[in-house]
Amino acid sequence: MRERDSIITTTLSFLLLLSFPTFSYGVVPPRTLLNKLSQGSFLSNQELWFNNQTLDHFSPYDHRQFRQRYYEFLSYFRIPDGPIFFIIGGEGPCNGIVNDYIGVLAKKFGAAMVTLEHRYYGKSSPFNSLETENLKYLSSKQALFDLAVFRQYYQESLNTKLNRSKIENPWFIFGGSYAGALSAWFRLKFPHLTCGSLASSAVVHAIYNYIEYDQQIGESLGSECKAILQETTQNIEHKLATNGKELKASFNADDLEMDGDFMYLVADAAAAAIQYGNPDKVCKPMVEAKKAREDLVDAYAKFVKEYFLGTSGVNVQTYDQEYLKKTAINEDSSTRLWWFQVCTEVAFFQVAPSNDSVRSSKIDTKYHLDLCKNVFGEGIFPDIDATNLYYGGTKIAGSKIIFANGSQDPWRHASKLTSSDDINMPSYTITCDNCAHCTDIRGCPQSPLVLEGNEKNCSSPDAVHKVRQQISEHMDLWLSECQAGKNYM
Repeated sequence: MRERDSIITTTLSFLLLLSFPTFSYGVVPPRTLLNKLSQGSFLSNQELWFNNQTLDHFSPYDHRQFRQRYYEFLSYFRIPDGPIFFIIGGEGPCNGIVNDYIGVLAKKFGAAMVTLEHRYYGKSSPFNSLETENLKYLSSKQALFDLAVFRQYYQESLNTKLNRSKIENPWFIFGGSYAGALSAWFRLKFPHLTCGSLASSAVVHAIYNYIEYDQQIGESLGSECKAILQETTQNIEHKLATNGKELKASFNADDLEMDGDFMYLVADAAAAAIQYGNPDKVCKPMVEAKKAREDLVDAYAKFVKEYFLGTSGVNVQTYDQEYLKKTAINEDSSTRLWWFQVCTEVAFFQVAPSNDSVRSSKIDTKYHLDLCKNVFGEGIFPDIDATNLYYGGTKIAGSKIIFANGSQDPWRHASKLTSSDDINMPSYTITCDNCAHCTDIRGCPQSPLVLEGNEKNCSSPDAVHKVRQQISEHMDLWLSECQAGKNYM
């Protein structure tokens, strides 16, 4: 494909819709749930465009550019010196600024809100085709520079609108899950561009074989439900060996020819219920089925179809490796894109532990490596050592970064769980039965979205409220230091 066909370029437009009277951040999914969690509950979903984003920030010779979608919400903005809350888009389409707890904080602090869609995802693709060669600019390092360049552009555009120059509003960065890691890494790499960062469920430590994911799922299920799901997995594996075609049809998963792909779908369905604060969605029907001596496989298939494929809207095809090979941009492209980042940067292979696992042993290291090779070609391998060397993993040497995790979140073991108070880097764990992925921002459950991230449905609302209070106090201090003209560092 020629460059003029593959690169989407446009002329610069400086129009900012700053009508002062009047986000989706990504979450690392069990595998592909992505950003179906926030649809229809936006503070703003009016698309704006940054037309001059650099394709390759690390080449002095490549001057190609692409368009990046963003959104802003200014109803709470205290003109002219209020802070700017920068919400990082993650591994999925960003269709607006979500009405979660960040909006509550924006109202409290008189902040403008702006969110930038991650390169390649949604409508921000530099290329018209997602073939492997075109994905070489998809990385967290490139994404961080996107954020820095856009931050400068937006501040200058705001200054132009307010008829001033060389003025800096105090900025604060937000992100959840992978975008939470980006939030921490942005503060690490560009401390002069932000007063601080909230890194919610931030997966800052790249892990090759992430067995802790399944182990946490088992712990969060509780002993009774865990044992039932382990029995169910064994029964599914037996039926898969004897009559796989009929079994897959009972899950509406006829398209999944590879048994490993099917078992990944089976594992993710239960994981999603735990990860997003809905343990009863899987445990209640399965415990009832066990007590009634009903067929556990049938009961689980019903749960998968109603909750995972129905309520959560997951497309079965996104588990099909042949489907993941498709390079045409479509509504499911995020799955291919995130797998590329998994296969090149962060791994997080959600393999079954060697014993006492909930998921099938078919989901092993070989399955993941074969997927990377099958979908993207030879030579694709996650260099987690390089990733952790570059960012520091859990030894990240940043400052003014708040880490927050939910006690039931299977991703928390890839985050920073201990505070480094000497350099203003606190870490909080919100402990409750349904406090999982990004609870500090989304409340309970984490999916579907609870407006303003209300904590009333958390099993311990006080635990959520307490951590949020601590987050607010850190933000207040760090923003005050910026506004007083103190060094960002």
